[in-house]
Amino acid sequence: MSILNRKKVLLAVTAGIAAYKTAFLVRLFIKSGAEVRVILTPKAREFVTPLTLSTLSKNEVEWEFSEENGTWNNHVELGLWPDFMVIAPTTANSLSKMADGSSENLVLATYLSAKCPVYIAPAMDLDMYQHPTTKENLAKIESFGNIIIPAETGELASGLSGEGRMAEPENILAFIENDIKNKSPLFGKKALISAGPTYEKMDPVRFIGNFSSGKMGIEIAKSAAELGADVTLVCGPSSISTAGYNINRVDVVSALEMKEAMDARFNESDIVIMAAAVADYRPANLAKQKIKKNDENLVIELVKNPDILKGLGEKKKHQILVGFALETNNEMEFAKEKLEKKNLDFIVLNSMQDDKAGFQKDTNKVTLIPRKGEPVAYEAKNKTEVAKDILNFILENYDL
Repeated sequence: MSILNRKKVLLAVTAGIAAYKTAFLVRLFIKSGAEVRVILTPKAREFVTPLTLSTLSKNEVEWEFSEENGTWNNHVELGLWPDFMVIAPTTANSLSKMADGSSENLVLATYLSAKCPVYIAPAMDLDMYQHPTTKENLAKIESFGNIIIPAETGELASGLSGEGRMAEPENILAFIENDIKNKSPLFGKKALISAGPTYEKMDPVRFIGNFSSGKMGIEIAKSAAELGADVTLVCGPSSISTAGYNINRVDVVSALEMKEAMDARFNESDIVIMAAAVADYRPANLAKQKIKKNDENLVIELVKNPDILKGLGEKKKHQILVGFALETNNEMEFAKEKLEKKNLDFIVLNSMQDDKAGFQKDTNKVTLIPRKGEPVAYEAKNKTEVAKDILNFILENYDL
């Protein structure tokens, strides 16, 4: 699976003869699993048609700030949409205007609005490419944080042969993939994460469960995917979506189903984070029909569910194994006891006594307690930031 799978790519095409190659580039992005949108400078339409690019990308192609019907093509929205932007080809004319901060067309205005990495694929004749102004402009926009995809040597539109030819589409794709991989510290690592509650059925319509929304574990899964990991999320009942993320989601209901899913994937995993709130007990017998309200009291026999995390700890080899402890009293004592008993590398402690921690909340306040070393306490943060803290703690303290 390509690291570009599910990435959002904005391809901006300027008016150079190499624009014809962008049809092949769009196709390669699509084959890699990316979602592609294309914008053009008005004159780029003389080299490649919007119909071709819209057919290949499966999205409308834009080249004006507004349509004839008055529809506004919002360059700010376009700049915020992608995971990365590619300007290919980047002509000497467009390069100069980018360096000067011009916003005279949709491509230039979107470039100035982009909040994502921007890849620049220059394309021009060899004398233009070697001109001091071009070199100065390339250095200038690179100093802004843009990434230059070097031009290649070959036959040029002028009939001359030399440096200045836009990199071939397959080379542009490989350059971007390698750049993202090099900036993704978890690339090539498999992360197995559990999230959400488990529901233990009493009868066809009732269950024993808890108030977990699954948000904490799901945010960890999303952050791990953003860091390049191959993520499997085993998730109990949760309405929170993971759409748009490169996450293999396995939906389960009961503790026994979660155990089966976690056990099946544990051996091949490098990082395992058990953030799910698993029910400790389940009904001994499942009523085939809805239990009727006949008596004043109802007695249900419960049996203990298997301790999924302890079972994983018993067969742990190379994995970094992380658990969660949600406590209401003697938090540190109970968390350290769980850390040892379940053979964890570290445990994430959060307290029900803190009003910014616990179930059904967007924030959490955690303390990370490692097997070796001192606990690290964090201030209350939204769960997205907490997820990043947990993964950064792994990257900083453990060998992968």
